[in-house]
Amino acid sequence: MTATALGQTRQATASTGGLLPGGDFRLTRLPPSDAVAELVERHWLVSWDLPAGRTSAATLLPHPCVNLTWLPGTPVMVNGVGRGLFTYPLAGKGLVFGVKFRPGGFAPFRSGEVAELTDRTEPLHHAGELAAELAAATDLTGMAAAAERHLLTRWPAPDPAVAQVGQIIRAMLHDPDVRRVDDVAARFGLSARSLQRLFRAYVGVTPKAVLARYRLHEAAERLADPGAGGLARVAADLGYCDQSHFIRDFTRVVGRTPGNFEYRHSGP
Repeated sequence: MTATALGQTRQATASTGGLLPGGDFRLTRLPPSDAVAELVERHWLVSWDLPAGRTSAATLLPHPCVNLTWLPGTPVMVNGVGRGLFTYPLAGKGLVFGVKFRPGGFAPFRSGEVAELTDRTEPLHHAGELAAELAAATDLTGMAAAAERHLLTRWPAPDPAVAQVGQIIRAMLHDPDVRRVDDVAARFGLSARSLQRLFRAYVGVTPKAVLARYRLHEAAERLADPGAGGLARVAADLGYCDQSHFIRDFTRVVGRTPGNFEYRHSGP
């Protein structure tokens, strides 16, 4: 890999993908350069500027991905895949910069299984210079360039399992016929046990957890859309055998019922 693509012009796009509606913040995302796109999905920046005495929160239903994160005045941190809802309190003025790896994309940078990071946060080793460069950057483009330079100096050898995980994840995300772990195993010619081992080593959570998370992401987007067709339609479209099963799954992770979520977040 080379750093030749770091100089290319890249257009940032504003998005709320992955964050639940609500909260006084701005999320901006930037695609990676070609030099790191094999393992990195995007760079992102959450920023906020609240009046004195006012507080808010950014609530995230995490993707099955490892992130590097940095806040001014702190070390660069490695954030493993989170299995529950994550809420970050907001007050005053601030920002959080992040590098989101593709599912399985952080594994080649580690000597152990990615599952060891699940629901955990730890400092990124030998990242003091990176933290200083991030502090000196004036915008997301500059932060992304600093992060990519750091990664490229430590770029791992090619790992064919990363591409295999990527193919499996894309099928989980986009193929409506892939709803169960058995569907995944059959599609890719793997035993259920081999699939579990692959996900523990490279993704950090089970295939079942990934399938469930993607269904809940889609559910959150659909419920926030007044034209989605209602709770029963959403549950059926997502492959739930009954509405009560969908309600239990959604409430357990999001912390409120789909009906309450739909009411609170439907537009005027």
